[in-house]
Amino acid sequence: MKTTAYKENKQTLIPKRFAALLMVLVLLLGVCIIASLLFGSRAIGLADIMDGLFHSNVDTHEANVVRQRVVRTMFSIMCGVALGVSGALMQSVTRNPIADPSILGVNTGAALFVVTGIAFFHITSAGQYIWFAIVGAMITAVFVYSVGSMGSGGATPLKLVLAGAATSAVLSSLVSAIMIPRNNVMDQFRFWQVGSVGSGTWDSIMIFLPFLIVGLLIALMTAPALNAMLLGDEVAKSLGVRIGFIRLLAAFGGVLLCGAATALAGPIGFVGLLATHVIRLIIGPDMRYVIPMSALTGAIILTFSDVIGRILGSPGELEVGVVTAFIGAPILIFITMKAKVREI
Repeated sequence: MKTTAYKENKQTLIPKRFAALLMVLVLLLGVCIIASLLFGSRAIGLADIMDGLFHSNVDTHEANVVRQRVVRTMFSIMCGVALGVSGALMQSVTRNPIADPSILGVNTGAALFVVTGIAFFHITSAGQYIWFAIVGAMITAVFVYSVGSMGSGGATPLKLVLAGAATSAVLSSLVSAIMIPRNNVMDQFRFWQVGSVGSGTWDSIMIFLPFLIVGLLIALMTAPALNAMLLGDEVAKSLGVRIGFIRLLAAFGGVLLCGAATALAGPIGFVGLLATHVIRLIIGPDMRYVIPMSALTGAIILTFSDVIGRILGSPGELEVGVVTAFIGAPILIFITMKAKVREI
């Protein structure tokens, strides 16, 4: 009786905690959006924000700056959502609490295919980048998972991380080998390589939007099955879950989101790791809650990091990829030490 009552109380508590957390995250995202519009190399007041947002006939420099920051902020939110959900899917599929596109080498695979496209196929537009990046991310994800699955025990968390780190190192060397002898490629690639949301435009947002929608739909559709798989493959099979198909579909959704964001913003690391890990600590492993909360948290982390980069780098800016790496690397070390890389 006590066990049943405990389970019922726990099931009631999670939706309440979810609702409270949702309100907090929406509020934090709103604060980040306002900060993103206010802060930068030039000081902007609230009156300027109102002119830039609601008075199209106002053509002052401040109003135009606000309009540019609106695009940048929307692009940052979309990339943060994509990376947050991608991290949630990758952690669930691999049962690895520190899985992240950057740690598993997926970002580096996307980068290799982009620099290859620039060097040998002369690609220049965001629409071309995105296809090369997605193909590179998918091939790398399959390769890392295959290598990590070798030997006894299958794809353990530690083996996946080691396979991702080794693959990332090799692919980074290939990127340098292609880029260094070609000055035109280096000039075009070096700004993209750091990871920045400053290059976002309405065109890139419209190119990104279909990939984001498809990836989010896949994540939400697979959430119940991923929950069943957390109980173990045998239990999931007894519940009618097609384990191989769900794992493949969820991995495809994660790589699609990561590849599209990487193509347009560059290889930004640690967002998916931080967002999903924080959410799991607060509300548990239920993917029905983890996925939307990771989306919001990823948007908050990336937008906040972009604001910090603009403030610290003023009158220029510090690219957001540098800021997320500076924040994420110590946290990754802490998580690894405390969690001992246990499976989810």
